Amino acid sequence: MKPSSRRKPQMTSEPSLPFSSEKQRPPGLESKLDPAPRWQASRYRASDKLKGKVALITGGDSGIGHAVAFLYAREGADIAISFLPVERTDAEITKNAVEATGRRCLLLPADLSRAPACRRVIERVMKTFGRLDILVSNAAHQMRKKSLEAVTDAEFDLTFKTNVYACFWLVKAALPHLKPGAAIIVTSSETGIFGSQKLFDYSATKGALNAFTKALSMDLIPRGIRVNAIAPGPVWTPLNPSDPGLSPKKTAQFGKNNPMGRPAQPEELAPGYVFLASDADSSYITGIVLPIMGGETTGG
Repeated sequence: MKPSSRRKPQMTSEPSLPFSSEKQRPPGLESKLDPAPRWQASRYRASDKLKGKVALITGGDSGIGHAVAFLYAREGADIAISFLPVERTDAEITKNAVEATGRRCLLLPADLSRAPACRRVIERVMKTFGRLDILVSNAAHQMRKKSLEAVTDAEFDLTFKTNVYACFWLVKAALPHLKPGAAIIVTSSETGIFGSQKLFDYSATKGALNAFTKALSMDLIPRGIRVNAIAPGPVWTPLNPSDPGLSPKKTAQFGKNNPMGRPAQPEELAPGYVFLASDADSSYITGIVLPIMGGETTGG
């Protein structure tokens, strides 16, 4: 292997397009993606930034959540991840990776589009670990539609229940257990800033999460709890290959129109979640929507 000083920068060494055009049935599995998403962040150097903490990451079985769970564990945190029961095989991979670092990992299969499930997830975390320091509301539902008329009431409702209501329910259930120094991190999207053609309901939920983040952050400052969001650009996760509204051809070229000409890999997003979870790194940061969008820019 070449010395690290001579390696290509990570920015130019991540997988380039085209990717496989193979589609999956929703919600999709990371273990079946080609190329396999990169989540190990081998160039990242941990430094006990989250030592002794407990983090709950929804959608931690795959994609961004998988990478975040692994980095949090490398930083010293015990991990709980929620996922849909059909995603269990991916969740087991996350669990094995977390436990290989010496940390504990609690698996919580749950449909977070239902309030009781969100409350049970928080209860299980508290029963198992006795504390909760970091809540990452990351799980999401997405289905492109060719027109607004094609978005059914049931689909609109499911998208909001999974993306917005679940965040609200989880935060509400977690707040009695969060102490000063705790952090809440919401996964937003560039679609919540720019909108996205064919993602009517999904874009609306991400815009709602941005506003919710800002409002909640102001309310929780007196309690010493920080609230921030991250708005990724295109990321190679099961979310898009399992979206029936994205054609196989467009799946293979997903992220092509980004300034970098490719989608991000989950390992490129995860350090941002470490930064916002670490009181030592971001103690004066709350109420922001951090864009990690591969060169796409927004005002501010």
